[in-house]
Amino acid sequence: MSFNMEEWEPKTNVGRMVKDGTITDIDEIFEKGLSIMELEIIDALLPDLEEEVMDVNLVQRMHKSGRKVNFRVIVAVGNKNGYVGLGQGKAREVGPAIRKAVDNAKYNIIKVRRGCGDWGCVCGRQHTVPFKVDGKAGSVNVTLMPAPAGVGLAIGDVGKTIMSLAGYEDVWSQTSGQTQTTINFANAVFDALKEVCKVKASENDLKAMGVISK
Repeated sequence: MSFNMEEWEPKTNVGRMVKDGTITDIDEIFEKGLSIMELEIIDALLPDLEEEVMDVNLVQRMHKSGRKVNFRVIVAVGNKNGYVGLGQGKAREVGPAIRKAVDNAKYNIIKVRRGCGDWGCVCGRQHTVPFKVDGKAGSVNVTLMPAPAGVGLAIGDVGKTIMSLAGYEDVWSQTSGQTQTTINFANAVFDALKEVCKVKASENDLKAMGVISK
């Protein structure tokens, strides 16, 4: 369903600022530490998000009224240009579970850094992670490392989907643990991407890694 800005009636201050044009870039929201409480904010500021369903699983649990069966879905969203989110949803039917997962992924959107951090690459493009980062979820550990242009995404399919949606073209990786567990592998990769945002570096260092244009 396409988003219609005219029909949207914001319920929060941030939403109203987006609709009236006071905020025109999602980076303003991130930089000010504002909370995103309405999905329409994401739809308005990141209209080109793509969605990928990475896993659909049946989850059973015992209840006093009998066995309950739900579908658990894992979805990644991204615009392939520096923004990516990961979410999951549960419902008795696949369709509603997917919609819940997509909404959850949008609420979890982060901005990632991209650069040219490999010592053997001097292309200057924002195609890889600018430095080595680690992520963990459950038993799964993931390390993402800068790679020269042309290597591609040297990581498992789940990680490849998330990295591609974030806008990365090349990466080296190391993984350990039960990586066949999709939810943990996906969360570990996403955790590593969060670390890309958290690492503090000077402007000169960021320029040297290609994160900021010289």
